Amino acid sequence: MTDTRTALVTGGADGMGRVIATRLAADGFDVAVAHAGDIDAAGATVGAIKEQGRRGAAFEADVADEEAISALFDAVGDHFGHLDVVVHTAGINRPAALVDLDLAEFDAIHRVNVRGTFALDQQAARRVRDGGSIINVSSSMVLVAPPELGAYAASKAAVDVLTRVLAKELRGRDVTVNAVAPGPTATAAFLDSTPPEEQAKLAALPPLGRLGSPDDIASVVSFLAGPGGRWVNGQVVYTNGGLT
Repeated sequence: MTDTRTALVTGGADGMGRVIATRLAADGFDVAVAHAGDIDAAGATVGAIKEQGRRGAAFEADVADEEAISALFDAVGDHFGHLDVVVHTAGINRPAALVDLDLAEFDAIHRVNVRGTFALDQQAARRVRDGGSIINVSSSMVLVAPPELGAYAASKAAVDVLTRVLAKELRGRDVTVNAVAPGPTATAAFLDSTPPEEQAKLAALPPLGRLGSPDDIASVVSFLAGPGGRWVNGQVVYTNGGLT
C-alpha cells in the first residue's frame, strides 16, 4: 500500500458528512465527496479538504442507482488511484406516524437508506483495498423507536444488519465493516428544522445532557478508519452520549 490513503464520503456536501470528510483529511486522507446534486456545497467541502493539505474532489451520484454507484467508484479510482475507506452518510427521513405515512414516502426512505446502503456497500466491498474500512451511518433511533420515525428506524435497522453480514462475508480480506449510530446531533439542518423547545427536550435525554455535535460523530469515524480501530469489526457503535 502507498503511504497516502483515500476515503470516499457519501452525503459529504454538508452537515455531518462535511465534518467527517474534513476530519479524515486532517487525519491524512485524500477525500472524494459524493453528493446528490448540490455542487456549490460539495465544492465548499472540497475546499475544506484542501485547507487540510490533502487532495479532494466531488462527484455527483444517486446512491440507490446501481449504474451511478459503479460509475462513482470508477471515477474515484481514476482520480485517486485507489480507495481505502468508504463512509456512507447519505440518507433521508420523512417523519410521520405509521398510520399516516404515504407509502410513496416509505418507498423513498427505503430506496435511499436501504437500497442505497446495499448498492454502496456492494461496490465498496469490491473496491476497498485490503487493510481498509467500510463505515455505514445508522441511527440510535433503532434503539429508541420513537413515534413518527417508524419507517426511518426500520430502514436504519436494515443498515445495522447489512453491516454485520458484510463484515462476516469479508472474512480473510482485512477489511473492517462497522456502523456508527448517532443520536440527536446538532447539524445545521437539525437546528434549522427543530423548534428550540424540542431541541431542549432532546438535549436532556442523554445522561451527558446535551445534543451530539458533528465533531463527536466524526471522531468515532476517525477512530474506526484509523489504526486504532482495526480490532473493531461487525459492530454498531452507538454514538449518542448514553441515549437508550
